[in-house]
Amino acid sequence: MRHMRWGVAVLGLCVLTGVTGCGGRQAEIKEDRLTVGRVQGEVKVGMSAAQVAELLGLGEFRYANELVAFIRAETGDWFHIEVAAYPEYHPQAKSPRDDLANFKRKVDAGADSAITQYFYNADAYAHFVEEVQAFGVAVPIVPGIMPIANFSKIARFSDACGTEIPRWMRRKFESFGDDSASVRAFGLDVVTELCARLLDRGAPGLHFYTLNQAGLTSTICQRLGL
Repeated sequence: MRHMRWGVAVLGLCVLTGVTGCGGRQAEIKEDRLTVGRVQGEVKVGMSAAQVAELLGLGEFRYANELVAFIRAETGDWFHIEVAAYPEYHPQAKSPRDDLANFKRKVDAGADSAITQYFYNADAYAHFVEEVQAFGVAVPIVPGIMPIANFSKIARFSDACGTEIPRWMRRKFESFGDDSASVRAFGLDVVTELCARLLDRGAPGLHFYTLNQAGLTSTICQRLGL
């Protein structure tokens, strides 16, 4: 039987897990819903994270670092765990330093690497990496990339989650109005350039948030020669 290692991404309130290797099964936790690809004892498919914690006498997982610590304690190094990072800081963080401390707690709990919230400012990512390294964190931090197909939707989402859209970008997109082809073309140019800058600066990889727009991601990768 081929050995497989599971991968877990603990992203804010959303935890995604998957298996690396052939013939693997997948698991997913969304908000507090836990779906596991195997059943151990009385832990069953469809249980919430709170139900699992109660079953095991752990209480609720209030923070991501608690879930990471639990996974490590129960499974050792079976999982490769990725946690969320916020180059422009979490919108609910009390201060940038508090946000860095929260990130460090997740890594200290056993995370192997991180995936960032999407952003459109490469300098924000570079500054964040420098800050966490100065904070004593050395795990790979993979930048999250959001291709742009519909600017109005991206703008609303960005305003809600604290992602900055540079003023020059916002004004350029707004100038296209309902010209979706121009929005798409400019979005591809902007995001491709962002990816190229990140890779040139040593980013360990790219994580695309496709939102069912895989064609945009495919085009960006082709332009990058990936």
